[in-house]
Amino acid sequence: MKMWPQTLSLRLALMFAWVSVVLLGALGVFLYQSLAREITWRDDVALMGRIEHMRALIGDSQSVEALQQRPQLYANMLGNQESLLWVLDSTGNALIEINPMQLPIPRLPRGQGVQLRNGDGAEASRLAWLHVSQDGRELTLVAGKLLTQRDQMLSAYQLKLWLSLAGGACLSFLLGWAVSFRGLRPVRELAARVASIDAAHLHLRLKGSGQVGELRQLGDALDLMLTRLEDGFGQLSRFSEDLAHEMRTPLNNLMGQGQLALQKDRAVEDYQALLASNQEDYERLARMISNMLFLASADQVNASIRRENIGLHNTVAQLCEYFEGTAEERGMLLVNEVSGNLLADPELLRRALANLLANALRYGDAESAISISSQRLTGYVNVTVSNQGSPIGPEHLPRLFDRFYRCDSSRAEPGDSGGLGLAIVRSIMLLHGGEVSVQSDADSTRFVLSFPMPT
Repeated sequence: MKMWPQTLSLRLALMFAWVSVVLLGALGVFLYQSLAREITWRDDVALMGRIEHMRALIGDSQSVEALQQRPQLYANMLGNQESLLWVLDSTGNALIEINPMQLPIPRLPRGQGVQLRNGDGAEASRLAWLHVSQDGRELTLVAGKLLTQRDQMLSAYQLKLWLSLAGGACLSFLLGWAVSFRGLRPVRELAARVASIDAAHLHLRLKGSGQVGELRQLGDALDLMLTRLEDGFGQLSRFSEDLAHEMRTPLNNLMGQGQLALQKDRAVEDYQALLASNQEDYERLARMISNMLFLASADQVNASIRRENIGLHNTVAQLCEYFEGTAEERGMLLVNEVSGNLLADPELLRRALANLLANALRYGDAESAISISSQRLTGYVNVTVSNQGSPIGPEHLPRLFDRFYRCDSSRAEPGDSGGLGLAIVRSIMLLHGGEVSVQSDADSTRFVLSFPMPT
């Protein structure tokens, strides 16, 4: 709508003016038509009254010729230059005529009636007629009135209506602009308060800033958005710090070992040992970069997955076989209790379960069992990975799926995911439209993957 101004107050003022024009215009047309009908009705009543008066005069007189000798009887009755009167015989000749404008003698049907006449080059007039008999003669009584003054009066009234309409529209525009400008002040105040919130003041909120009722819902929505932005900004800041910390350790190891090796000549075996040691750090950096790339691609709005109907028991059996060697080293037992099918991306499902199993093997108690079970609920399929071990503190549970977050950084081991394993699990579940949750107590720690069932 390019024709509308960009300012909301001006838009509202124009809308007020337009509504006023429509209402005042409709009212003006109604008043004009009502006045015109009222004047026409009064003229018709007056004309019929004059005919009845002339009929009475003719009835009381000896003949029409006697009335012709006394014109003051009917001339005084007419009283102005716009009035017309004819007494016509059966041939249409005027026996009595008062016709200031010298209009042609009208030819009217028999009987009685009223009509508007617009003659050739003649003034518009309103005529009423009546056919009567007098002494065996057929007469036509015609009374009329020129509409010049009436049309002038209606034209003047119409002009006043147009002027009133224009004045009302201008006044409505000015008052509408003043009212809308004053009424939109809370919006301007809200906009100014929002504009004052930047990256350094994300803690500020709009609630309690004197909002009117209509803007309170908008203010609450903006507060929720600011809360999400503050949380996201905080996570981004922590992510940058954690990323720098995670990458600094292997890089420092590589630089320190390299500088130490270059201080003097060493045997070939020493250089081989150095390369083998550096390889572990390289692999750790490679895993970290690979995981970060996966998380970045999973966060894309247009990220898609390839869903297939997967047999849960066989998939988990393959993972248990893969981790069997690690479990035997710690004397742990992998228990496959899942059943049924699941509609999911096979690779992403295996990766999520592999991360949870690796996490359970790393932090579970030795000589204990790790169980993988499934449960079908209304609209969801839950897959649970449970292990026995030290419970996770309640203060860690809300941040457990954040990137690079560790409950105890001192427990980091070679070959781990760099603090991204659980974050990857959460991203995989979000891609599937599900969620991951964790419960931890003295008995066990349970990670639950909730997959939505297709409708």
